[in-house]
Amino acid sequence: MTELFRYFQKFIPLTAESLLALEKICSVQYLKKGESLQNFGQTCKTIYFINVGVARIFYYKDGVDITESFAFEGEIIARVESLFTGNPSQKAIQVLEDTEIVAINATQLFGLYDAHPQIERLFRLIFEAGYVETVKRIESIQFHTAEERYEALLLKPNLLKRIPLKHIASYLGITQVSLSRIRAIQR
Repeated sequence: MTELFRYFQKFIPLTAESLLALEKICSVQYLKKGESLQNFGQTCKTIYFINVGVARIFYYKDGVDITESFAFEGEIIARVESLFTGNPSQKAIQVLEDTEIVAINATQLFGLYDAHPQIERLFRLIFEAGYVETVKRIESIQFHTAEERYEALLLKPNLLKRIPLKHIASYLGITQVSLSRIRAIQR
């Protein structure tokens, strides 16, 4: 839980009582490369923190696998639209490497909010930060070319080394052939 609690500290300091309450609703899980954290049609009831590894959120459109986002060590991943609405998600979460996660039971988490306003504030800040990242992603697609989006990914070399090119291409909204052309120009 050390890395998770360090992540929380980035937002607000928590009391020992709040940390203990959070620890009670968390469990560490290990997944092998390619395994699913959440399947299509499943309702999200868990928030995941990645200790080691990488995961992606993806969906299928017209039979094509499309990557929506990635999460690495020290990051949270969840299908928040399903988490907040209680509706099944049309998206899935898959790990791309052997991964160690901390699973946070969302139902129990939300139950802690009244007794621990500090926890409610923490997760409000976490979800706000996630919302801002989503808006930035949408704006990137709206206002930047595929080449510009790829150049932005070059600032995250960790991503390029650990993610298969087919997932990077779908994340950028282009084909693998187009990605190969962009990469050739970048060299």
